[in-house]
Amino acid sequence: MNNITLSLTDISDFLRNELAVERYPADEQGGIYRPGNRPIARLGIALEPFVGLADWVEQEQLDALWLHRPWHLQADTLPSDVGVLYHHLPFDETLTIGYCEPLASQLDATSDLEPIGYKQAVTKTGEPLPKRAIGMLLDINGQEFDECLDHVKDLLGNYDRAEAGRQHDVDRIAVVGAMTDELVREAAERGANVYLTGQYRKPAQDAVNETGMAVIAVGHRRSEEWGLGALADLLRTRWPDLTVLVHA
Repeated sequence: MNNITLSLTDISDFLRNELAVERYPADEQGGIYRPGNRPIARLGIALEPFVGLADWVEQEQLDALWLHRPWHLQADTLPSDVGVLYHHLPFDETLTIGYCEPLASQLDATSDLEPIGYKQAVTKTGEPLPKRAIGMLLDINGQEFDECLDHVKDLLGNYDRAEAGRQHDVDRIAVVGAMTDELVREAAERGANVYLTGQYRKPAQDAVNETGMAVIAVGHRRSEEWGLGALADLLRTRWPDLTVLVHA
């Protein structure tokens, strides 16, 4: 039996720190989308509202929800004391394809992570917020490209597009939440031989051709679905008695 007593604010404060939301403008930070006063022992997480969400909440006896994109939530279909948390951009940049420590671990990184690419937002008054890396470089044990591709497929379920380029053996991966000519060239200059991203972007094709970079584009939604599992693991590690159910 769960003996924990968590509030919506407890979980919101924890994710605020873990996702480093202070790097984002106030309207992008996420947090509590719908207040709820239930003690939380069972939390459901999903990418967005779906048909049957209210039934899921009832059947699984959920005390609160976390949604990546809550915009179309029909809140009146939920019990009035069930709260809802949300994080959009901080989740995408921290727990999908980008500077994502859990993903680096699952890719069997053998080195410290090196940031690649930065974004920097400003407040409404024009003051700069802290920079945030949109990607990471990491070393792995040397392997053939096909072995690396199979590993990525196993982790994320599949991929949308893969090109081996001129790489036969790979030992360094760039994981980046964007694909531009400049970023592909920087990754190559810094020794990466595989560029792992969400969506394949044609404007970067010349850079891919000229550097011989191998590319694996896993698809944005697929990376988000992997991220739900990473988020669940993060919450379970922090509160081992918290039941977290994932609806992918």
